Amino acid sequence: MNQKGIWLAVGAYAIWGIFPLYWKLLHHVPAIQLLAHRIVWSFACLFLVIVFKNRLIAFLKSIQSWRIIGMYFVAALMIGINWLIYVWAVNAGHIVETSLGYFINPLLSVLMGVLFLKERLRFWQKVSLALTAAAVLFLTIAYGALPWIALTLASSFAAYGLIKKIAPLKPFDGLLLETLILLIPAIVLMWRSELTSDGAFLHSNLITTALLVGAGVVTTIPLLMFASAAQRIPLSMVGILQYIAPTLQFIVGVAVYREPFSTHQLIGYSIVWGALLIFCIEGYAMYRRRQVNDEQRA
Repeated sequence: MNQKGIWLAVGAYAIWGIFPLYWKLLHHVPAIQLLAHRIVWSFACLFLVIVFKNRLIAFLKSIQSWRIIGMYFVAALMIGINWLIYVWAVNAGHIVETSLGYFINPLLSVLMGVLFLKERLRFWQKVSLALTAAAVLFLTIAYGALPWIALTLASSFAAYGLIKKIAPLKPFDGLLLETLILLIPAIVLMWRSELTSDGAFLHSNLITTALLVGAGVVTTIPLLMFASAAQRIPLSMVGILQYIAPTLQFIVGVAVYREPFSTHQLIGYSIVWGALLIFCIEGYAMYRRRQVNDEQRA
């Protein structure tokens, strides 16, 4: 097993897990402005990287297709929705529910694979999905409303992952195209905030301005770490390590910001955690079985 790959993956998921700490420092900035700055500065970081690697011409040649642009337009829409809801939810005191969204996400991704890619579910995967549906139903009945933040985050990211699975560009190039697609709306939003005199950039303290620019850096770094890790370690290992992020988000929400966590939430989340445990054990067992079969064929 590639140790560097493991540590890169752990680092990426750890950064994503403590993201709420960063966005909370910008709680006084409207979520739509935070989204705009995240897009603009992420694009700037990615563009600098691709220029530094002398890959700009190759990138421009790779996107000369309306089909590719259309696919990544939908991907950009999904990741934009995900980023907006996430930042808003964190600063509105719903960090715990955002963690639920990212716990549910892998199971929802499996369901989308079945619906859109005609993949077949194994028995224990069906059990995991059934338990997750039961947990969402329980939380809905207990609170009288759907956990819409969690479901929006999970479904938007699962849809984003589905598009990325069938899209032709490399992960880095795809993300650059997505931020490029979102760039003009983001600049319009920033310009509008200037015209209405409620823009935070360069109008607040120096720390706020630096944090807004840094939004691009903290978005890009874990993505680059993850892309590098995914090339070095098995997908099954990536799948197991991904739960570091929502686990840390959950801890930050409960332990750091003292968000309420009721008995009903404990029951609902425990069902989801049980579903994920079954999902991980089944996935790892299947991976080991395939390894043994491959060794026997060799």
